[in-house]
Amino acid sequence: MPSPFPGMNPCLEHPDFWPEVHNRLIVAIADSLTPEVRPKYEVAIEKRVYELNDTNTDSLLVGVPDLAVKRQSQTSERLPSERLQSESVPSNVAVAHSTTQKITVTLPLPEVVRQAYLEVREITTRSVVTVIEVLSPVNKRAGEGREIYLKKRQRVLGSLTNLVEIDLLRGWQPMPILGEDIQSDYRVLVSDQKHRPNAELYPFNLRDRLPSFSIPLRSEDVEPMLNLQELFTTIDDRAGYDYRINYENYLSELVPPLTESEQSWVQELLQQ
Repeated sequence: MPSPFPGMNPCLEHPDFWPEVHNRLIVAIADSLTPEVRPKYEVAIEKRVYELNDTNTDSLLVGVPDLAVKRQSQTSERLPSERLQSESVPSNVAVAHSTTQKITVTLPLPEVVRQAYLEVREITTRSVVTVIEVLSPVNKRAGEGREIYLKKRQRVLGSLTNLVEIDLLRGWQPMPILGEDIQSDYRVLVSDQKHRPNAELYPFNLRDRLPSFSIPLRSEDVEPMLNLQELFTTIDDRAGYDYRINYENYLSELVPPLTESEQSWVQELLQQ
């Protein structure tokens, strides 16, 4: 059964599905482009490794003095002297009593995130001609992961390498561009190094089909077209998302949530 959505299925942005969708899309793009660019180029799947520190405010920060354990969710009745002592310290500090008992705490261990991306390389010289990125939450969320990605993005934009950036996540701030403040749910950026600082932006929304666009190579090459909608339809069919997604559950957990208008539109689609 095909997807009820004309373009992007917002439920596939959910953490239960997105890592799989990301990997399937990377492989599908590589498989689609390889016959179009060989024998001059290869389309290689590369992996970037992020080691991120947990900055969740509910966690204990290692090595910082005067920070104590996670706030206890339940409090018990105390003697007046104990209440006075408790009120004299910050609420997130566990007070040690005369009879010390252990408390289970959570430490911010580094989180290792592996993310695949594509490089179109010239076979004879091994030089990277085009980088193709499919953004994930680690790239878009404010914090260390976004900073790492933006530094790599700037290195590519300052080089002779082309960049294709595919953003199929409605959440978080999109990657920066100069000029107009263009609002859209999703977007594809195609930066041909020959035309910088100008680039092609394909903004689209939940109700739209996914775009088709050309992949920049060298100036003397014919640029292959990438039909993103066709690839996504194939991925959706092969992965069997039609029977794996409980729309009632996942639509209520979307981040950001759908607007009232979008919710009505989605319900109409699901009833067809």
